[in-house]
Amino acid sequence: MTVQISPEQNASILAEALPYIRRFHGKTIVVKYGGNAMVDETLKKSFARDVVLLKLVGMNVAVVHGGGPQIENLLLRVGKKGEFVQGMRVTDGETMEVVEMVLGGQVNKDVVNLINQAGGKAVGVTGKDAGMISAQKLLLPNRQNPENPISVGQVGEITQINPSLIDHLQTGGFIPVIAPIGVGEDGETFNINADIVAGKTAEVLKAEKLVLLTNTPGVLDKNGALITGITPRQIDEMVEDGTLSGGMLPKIASALDAARNGVRSVHIIDGRVEHALLLEILTDKGVGTMIKSH
Repeated sequence: MTVQISPEQNASILAEALPYIRRFHGKTIVVKYGGNAMVDETLKKSFARDVVLLKLVGMNVAVVHGGGPQIENLLLRVGKKGEFVQGMRVTDGETMEVVEMVLGGQVNKDVVNLINQAGGKAVGVTGKDAGMISAQKLLLPNRQNPENPISVGQVGEITQINPSLIDHLQTGGFIPVIAPIGVGEDGETFNINADIVAGKTAEVLKAEKLVLLTNTPGVLDKNGALITGITPRQIDEMVEDGTLSGGMLPKIASALDAARNGVRSVHIIDGRVEHALLLEILTDKGVGTMIKSH
């Protein structure tokens, strides 16, 4: 349903955006793109238009994408069943080939194409390009036997991000679209959680904002009500008392790290809302939870 708005309402919307455009002009915004916003055609288009608009009004936007459902689909087609331990995908050599094919190929090029169709200049890269994301094997804590941490195969943790390629692209007016794949010292390929890549990229780029698109309204309290603003200390309390759990934990962990390491504000927003990015960044209203750095 299209709502008709008057020219006066249009003008007031633009006027409301002006202070935000001024405040964030020339600043870097890292966006983690995933969930419903990646599969629903209307949401895909609105996301791409939002990214292009933010770039055109002078913000440096970098996009990091996931691709869980797309990886799952291809694994099923080749007869493999996805397996998860502590929220991390178990990634053997064959699964890693599929992950790299989907993230570095299919999904990355889809996102690039979307943004270019909306009038942007997007360039797709993976963490392998220019040695951008260095990683090592991730070992998960083993509660039963702390001496023997759990291996989940070629899943990596970031040791370093070299921002020179992203800086170079942004200076040239391009929008980097980053697939969360890292490379080890011996050239081994690693699958890395996209929320973590987005958080670390925001830290290294000294971003003004990190925006994580999710399939929830944001951070919810015990009664399921949206919390619009929260501090790292309050989040620690919510993790301890079990209010925050499951798939929200890696998101919250990367959001907290970013907030504590120089990213001015982190937003966990509802990617199921059309133009969620613009609403969160350019209006008084917002559509999620903002985590302030202190």
